[in-house]
Amino acid sequence: MNQYIAPVPLEKAYRLLTHGPTVLVSSRHDGVDNVMAAAWSCALDFAPPKVTVVIDKITATRALVEGSGMFVLQVPTVAQLQLTEQLGTTSLATEPDKLQRAQAELFHIGGYDLPFVAGCSAWLACRLVPEPHNQQTYDLFIGEVVGAWSDTRAFKDGHWQFEHADPAWRSLHHVAGGHFYAIGEALAVTPEK
Repeated sequence: MNQYIAPVPLEKAYRLLTHGPTVLVSSRHDGVDNVMAAAWSCALDFAPPKVTVVIDKITATRALVEGSGMFVLQVPTVAQLQLTEQLGTTSLATEPDKLQRAQAELFHIGGYDLPFVAGCSAWLACRLVPEPHNQQTYDLFIGEVVGAWSDTRAFKDGHWQFEHADPAWRSLHHVAGGHFYAIGEALAVTPEK
């Protein structure tokens, strides 16, 4: 594993998503891996930590998540803009070599039979919390975070380091039609006197 990847305590895992980044959703089932981009995800709860993500019925990733009961949310970086767009606009159903064509590099973290996308700034391994009504009606999936990691060049000691990191480490925020923003400058509220 990359020397910069470090565990994030589960009680701080929510901080990996609270800034609203586009995420990559990956899963594995019956020897099949897939990764898709998703703009609608968020932290849901602290203890145990939970997340939500919208995964449309037409995606191949959804079948893998439902089959395995596990998935990873990872935070792609500005350096992964093209990869994120490709993974979000191509389907494993019509392009079986999607991951190879996108040059998505996957890696393994011990104890988790999941595909993790290399080069991201954060990873949250999640166990599906089955909510059939929400999944069928709203395409809304809930995951309990069972493991979390970050690349310490972007997130360490429980905080994002965007203002000190190379701009290539900034997170992506999808607007529409292939248009993204990178997270902006840090602002702090000063206490009133």
